[in-house]
Amino acid sequence: MLHIETSTEVCSVALSRGMQCIACKENTEEKNHAALLTFFIETLLDEQNLRPSQLDAVAVSVGPGSYTGLRIGMSTAKGLCYGANIPLITVPTLHAIADGFVRKHRHVAADALICPMIDARRMEVYTALFDAKGNIVEETAAVVITKDTFGQYLADRKVYFIGNGAFKCKELLSSPNACFPESFFPSAEYLLPDAMKTFRQQAFADVAYAEPFYLKDFIAGKPKQFMEYG
Repeated sequence: MLHIETSTEVCSVALSRGMQCIACKENTEEKNHAALLTFFIETLLDEQNLRPSQLDAVAVSVGPGSYTGLRIGMSTAKGLCYGANIPLITVPTLHAIADGFVRKHRHVAADALICPMIDARRMEVYTALFDAKGNIVEETAAVVITKDTFGQYLADRKVYFIGNGAFKCKELLSSPNACFPESFFPSAEYLLPDAMKTFRQQAFADVAYAEPFYLKDFIAGKPKQFMEYG
């Protein structure tokens, strides 16, 4: 199975066999997704002597997140599925990030909460809250962070804030139970558990009509020349 993650933070592609990731390529430089994604896919397939038609499915991170990144990832995944006549699987981005964090950090306490955050505008983030087993505690939402956000949870347990939206919340969320692990990035590898579960259930997305989960409507900014002269 091929996995695609195109968040603001990373352009990542992974190949899996069963429940094992066998190869992964990723880049953490922003604004390179369009140039790198298809190159990464082609390279991974060549290295494993595979053709797209030999894949069981393509799994793609569906959002929320960067509008451009989500569009690039989804359109590439749909193109592969349509051309090779293979199923498409969509994986919620925040759940994949939380699941990946727990798998990489086995020391997380059983009562801890995981709060992946994707940067939006100003002090707003796309976020959700999960327990250490991946169960949803608070559904995905766009949240404006204040000093009181998540106060009811931080009062009696550790909450791990991860993702590129977490850094701007660090000063406001000053509780000793607020943890901000460094150097943790989303990865296509983290889509694997959800993707395999969906594959076993045969709960595939419609290749023709699948869309990214933007959460909020796109708001286009004025080009700089119009801001200055218009």
